[in-house]
Amino acid sequence: MYFLAAEGGEAHNPIIPLWQEIVVGSVAFIVLCFVLMKFVFPRMEQTFQARVDAIEGGIKRAEAAQAEANQLLEQYRAQLAEARTDAAKIRDDARADAEGIRQDILAKAREESDRVIQAGKDALAAERATIVRELRAEVGTIAVDLASKIVGESLADEARRKGTVDRFLSGLESTGAR
Repeated sequence: MYFLAAEGGEAHNPIIPLWQEIVVGSVAFIVLCFVLMKFVFPRMEQTFQARVDAIEGGIKRAEAAQAEANQLLEQYRAQLAEARTDAAKIRDDARADAEGIRQDILAKAREESDRVIQAGKDALAAERATIVRELRAEVGTIAVDLASKIVGESLADEARRKGTVDRFLSGLESTGAR
């Protein structure tokens, strides 16, 4: 460049470029812009778009996952509430069954107790009847012996003796019942 300036003999102003430099610079700039616009910018645009799609897709996937998680959470809560309701029902049923079993056992125990008491009363009545029979026979014999000694005659007649004893004991029973 200095050669060009030296040939013309004019001094070149360094602030104003030569027209040849402007043409070469402009052509280089146009070629550079063409290469950038044809090859680099589309590639960068694809990269940026892919990045935007990935980010937006990630956000959409995250929102979808969040919605699905919320839906599952609601389902789990509903199932948990249902399970609690079922558990409460089972507990109530078990309590009712336990109360029924308790009442059955108490009824059976009362029946058994009543049966044992009745059997005891029956045994006691039978024992009393046996004792009364034995005492009647014994009291009758003692009374006849005592009466024989007092009267001085023998009360040997069995029928007479039995009738007398029975009348005496009936009289005792009627006075004891009053």
